[in-house]
Amino acid sequence: MTAPLPSVVLAAGAICWRELDGKTQVLLVHRDGHGDVSFPKGKVDPGETPPQTAIRELREETGLSLVLGAPLGTTEYTLPGGREKIVYYWSAEVPDEAIAASTFSPNEEIAALEWLPLKAARAALSYPRDREVLDRFSARVKAGTTRTFPIIALRHGKAVSPGTWDGPDATRPLLHRGIEQAASVAPAIAAWAPERLISSTAARCLATIEPLAELTGIAVRSTPAISQDAYEDGTAKVKKVVRKRLEKRRPAVLCSHGPVLPQIIEAIAEATGTAVDAPLKRATMLSTAEYTVLHVSLDHPEHGLVAVETHGPALD
Repeated sequence: MTAPLPSVVLAAGAICWRELDGKTQVLLVHRDGHGDVSFPKGKVDPGETPPQTAIRELREETGLSLVLGAPLGTTEYTLPGGREKIVYYWSAEVPDEAIAASTFSPNEEIAALEWLPLKAARAALSYPRDREVLDRFSARVKAGTTRTFPIIALRHGKAVSPGTWDGPDATRPLLHRGIEQAASVAPAIAAWAPERLISSTAARCLATIEPLAELTGIAVRSTPAISQDAYEDGTAKVKKVVRKRLEKRRPAVLCSHGPVLPQIIEAIAEATGTAVDAPLKRATMLSTAEYTVLHVSLDHPEHGLVAVETHGPALD
């Protein structure tokens, strides 16, 4: 018996951009099969989550190996046959070396790539929904917030229950489900190319961030400053850890616990002059192995967060 198709089709892509002679240009793809001009994107494969898909599709459609920037929201529309499609978009800066290393050649899916200034690109796009995404990106260009760095607040995967564990709380291991969750989120978090991996000293946090460390080749630095034990005994140093990450202005992951993550996210908000509104509060309430990506402007980190997004493991 054939399994029913999912009611919603998920896809992901990006606005790839560069600066040339002081002007911002974006990359469009020409698809002969569809007879249209759009942004590179593609469907989420089984076992993937949208950030991972976006990076894969950029590589497959444009030959570019890139890093995701801040999110640009979604487009939603109905496909022939009545199924809904949701496409997640991010920005992705294209450095000169990535263009030089591109493996793109015209093919049956993508006939050509074209770099265009913002106004010309808007006129060339085939769909109003794509122009809306470009307008969001153009607003960032105007505000001077196209370049950002992410701080990723990650909650540990599902662990053995405290009630069934005889040892100290910090030694509780991940359940098999938690191990699967950690493996699922690692390639998605890697889409932002973190350069620093910081974890609570708890075994469940260290095990959660381990697949990401193996994937990126970056060693994990553990610290009690963002541990649950320190939170409970009043010795946590969340603001100090956050302040250092903001001063460095480099992509970083902080793996911690349910009670500590709101403190981490609120400390980032306070340091960047961002109001802790209802959406940001929701971004602090993470289930196991979920993570919130806080995008900070490289040029104006004190002027508020550019964007906030939350993701989790791939659904079964």
